[in-house]
Amino acid sequence: MSKEIRIDFVSDVSCPWCIIGLKSLEQAIDRIGEDVNVKLHFQPFELNPKMPAEGQDIAEHLAEKYGATAEQTAKNREAIRARGAELGFQFNMAARSRIYNTFDAHRLLHWAELQGRQHALKVALFELYFSKGESPASHEALVRLAGEVGLDTEEAARILASDTYAAEVREQERFYQQQGISSVPAIIINERHLISGGQPPEVFEQALRQIAAQA
Repeated sequence: MSKEIRIDFVSDVSCPWCIIGLKSLEQAIDRIGEDVNVKLHFQPFELNPKMPAEGQDIAEHLAEKYGATAEQTAKNREAIRARGAELGFQFNMAARSRIYNTFDAHRLLHWAELQGRQHALKVALFELYFSKGESPASHEALVRLAGEVGLDTEEAARILASDTYAAEVREQERFYQQQGISSVPAIIINERHLISGGQPPEVFEQALRQIAAQA
């Protein structure tokens, strides 16, 4: 009988290392196969909670927030693109020019979990932003993605036009901040073990096997 493991994947859909971490984790889970039954839950984290819906130019944002030069930014973007390619994810750096607010995307993800479609929507949101360069703050784009992953588009539009699940998302964000999570991705296994960052699949695989053996 396989061991059951809970994973809370704390992340933001505008975080490139989060999709790298997710693809790496997915590979680790595939390698383990039926030995471990993984229950994956995506938890909200906003890198830029005060970002307006229309967003900000990426180069301008990185310079303001991190003091990054154009040369440093280009080097980092290439490193991210290469890591993504190794894991089978396409970063289209030329298409992505702005940083956006992601709160509504997190509200939709909260609803998607209740509908059993959270994982599919999470991946679709990463592809929307990093592969296609579209805004995860756009209600039109969010409703379209909801339909593509099998969710009711009318209900998605209703949720986005209201403040539905806003309180729940804020509460989850506060909870993980109070647990000391200040950077993402933060991968929490069985609510006890923390792995930070976009680690290689081998790191996740070893951790999952060890934790399953101890369970």
